[in-house]
Amino acid sequence: MIQAPTLADLPGVQHRFFTRKGGVSAGLYSSLNCGYGSGDSPDNVRENRRRVAATFGLEEPDLLTLYQIHSADVLTIAEQRWPSPGAPKADAMVTDRPGVVLGVMAADCAPVLLADGDARVIGAAHAGWKGALGGVVETTIAAMEKLGARRERLKVVVGPCIGRDSYEVGPEFPTPFLAQDDANKAFFKASPRAGHFIFDLAGYLVTRIGRVGVAATATGHDTLTATDDFFSYRRNTLDGVRDYGRGLSAIALED
Repeated sequence: MIQAPTLADLPGVQHRFFTRKGGVSAGLYSSLNCGYGSGDSPDNVRENRRRVAATFGLEEPDLLTLYQIHSADVLTIAEQRWPSPGAPKADAMVTDRPGVVLGVMAADCAPVLLADGDARVIGAAHAGWKGALGGVVETTIAAMEKLGARRERLKVVVGPCIGRDSYEVGPEFPTPFLAQDDANKAFFKASPRAGHFIFDLAGYLVTRIGRVGVAATATGHDTLTATDDFFSYRRNTLDGVRDYGRGLSAIALED
C-alpha cells in the first residue's frame, strides 16, 4: 500500500492507496481486485475487501464503495451501510463518523482522498476525466464543509492514476477543458500520433483543487506503466483484454 505524508501526519486519520498486491485473486485479477463489477469470483473479491477493511481494524461490511458513474455526486455517510454489489450510484463520499471506511475504486481514473484532521471530517472521490471536469472534488469539499471542515485546513491527495506521459486522448478531447478555462491548455501536449494529445489528469486535478483554496498533492504513480503494482483499464484495452481488476483507495477515522 502507499501512504501520502500529508495525510499520514494527521492524527486520528488512516488512509491507504492499495496496490494490486496482497489479495487472493488470480490471473487477470491478480491479486487484490476489489471490484464486483469485474469478472472475478465474488468470493475472491469479498476476501480481498475483507483484507482491506482489516488494515483499518474493521470488518468487510464497514468498507463502503459506490456504483461509480463518472458524476459529481457525493453522499454524506452517517449510520447507513449497504452491501456490495448493491451500492448506490455516486462518485464520492464524506463522513465525520469513525467505524466506516470510505473507499473508491479505480483502474486509471484518479482516486482522491481528503481530510480535515481538526474537524475530523474525511472524504473520498473517484475522478476520471468526466468527474474531474464536472467538479467531483469541489462537490466533495463542499459536502465536507457542511460537516465542519475548513478549506484552509484540508489536506487532499490525488492517488495513483494514468500518468501525464501515458494518457493519450483524441483530437476532440481538449475542447471542453479549454472552454472551461483557456489556462487548461497547460495540461495537454502533442502526442506522437498525429492529431492526438497527452493529458495530465493528476496535474489538472491538483491545480483545479488549488484554485478553490485547498492544498493538494499527487502521489505521482502511473497506473498504466507500473504493470506489477496497479490495475489499468487502458493497458488491458491496448493489449486486447476486455476486462480488468479494480484497485482500491480508502480513508477512515479512528475511534
